[in-house]
Amino acid sequence: MSESLQERYAPASICYGCGPANAQGLHVRSLVDGDTLVADWMPSPHHEAFPGMVNGGIIGSILDCHCNWAAAWHLMQQAGLEHPPCTVTAHYTIDMKRPTPSGRLLHLVAAVVEATADRCTVEATLEADGRVTATCRGLFVAVKPGHPAYHRW
Repeated sequence: MSESLQERYAPASICYGCGPANAQGLHVRSLVDGDTLVADWMPSPHHEAFPGMVNGGIIGSILDCHCNWAAAWHLMQQAGLEHPPCTVTAHYTIDMKRPTPSGRLLHLVAAVVEATADRCTVEATLEADGRVTATCRGLFVAVKPGHPAYHRW
């Protein structure tokens, strides 16, 4: 199994969606695949909104974290840094295309579609059984010293 960006750059992170150190978190594991980040994630019954379907808030959490890491990775590569800058979500939208089933492996893909020196617009998809169940588009910003999240990684 490959080391995720979270495990490599933020092993002590307690983020609910992607923090390796959060025992009760979702543990999204983002992996670099060319110009995109990919992740496979398996929901459990306690992630359901109703029997057999994943809760929309959980869908938002996994897409938010995965997109955030796509932005951080992109900014790191763009600036030639050894460690990704800490990025936060400025805003994001989720479009639910169809119910997302639980009990099967879900696949996330995220890519930066616009970038400046300190922010990225990222688009992502969530798939189940090869079908897109949700999409996401958001703006993610690298924070500066003094911001509460600056040293979180």
